Amino acid sequence: MTGAGVIPPVDKTLAFPARSALSVDLPFTVDLTDTFSMYAGVSGSTTSPNGLDLSLFSLTSWSTGFQADLHQQNGGALPTVTIQSTVTGSIPSGLLTTTTLTNIIELDYALDKDETRGFIAGIQHTYVAMSSRLGQIQPSLIGYAGAYYQWPSNWKVTARGGLQSFGGAQLTNLIHLPSLTQPVLRLDLDRLDDDDNRMLGITAEIMWTPKPAYQLTLRTPLYFTRN
Repeated sequence: MTGAGVIPPVDKTLAFPARSALSVDLPFTVDLTDTFSMYAGVSGSTTSPNGLDLSLFSLTSWSTGFQADLHQQNGGALPTVTIQSTVTGSIPSGLLTTTTLTNIIELDYALDKDETRGFIAGIQHTYVAMSSRLGQIQPSLIGYAGAYYQWPSNWKVTARGGLQSFGGAQLTNLIHLPSLTQPVLRLDLDRLDDDDNRMLGITAEIMWTPKPAYQLTLRTPLYFTRN
């Protein structure tokens, strides 16, 4: 029982709410060599706990980074090893502006010489830095494995599943996001050209945080290729 004038304790631990989100990435990519490319662009999204609301769509971040093949399988016994590093900044800037560094290392083992079907496995590490000392976000780590298949029409589907480990976050003294370890599922459908460049991509992802959060991402990349 709470006596008069006594304030009951407040639980400052918040769970991640379930939500629906639509994100659009508009990157600009330059292939400097057959194994190294650089990119930059902006992203926009709309998020709502009660279905999608396109009227709330806005630019949310800019990004820049590179992707490089450290080793290519080329029919050999060792898988292709790819590293990707991306720096992302939030839009607009403000008191709680964040800058995110995401590093991915992925292994791709093709089952045929044309690399139209195979298995993948990888690790993604994400570090978030805040512009203010009012809070701190701990890194997250995702390990995943999956498989892919590409049809002669150059449509490619990739499915993967894994686990995400998040160290939690503290925003001032009012909000605390607990650490968690939860599953992640992702499905990619891509339309490629004859050189295996992505012309159109659709990604559906479910992340338990701890409730399921659903995200649909449309990708429309632009390429410049140096001959």
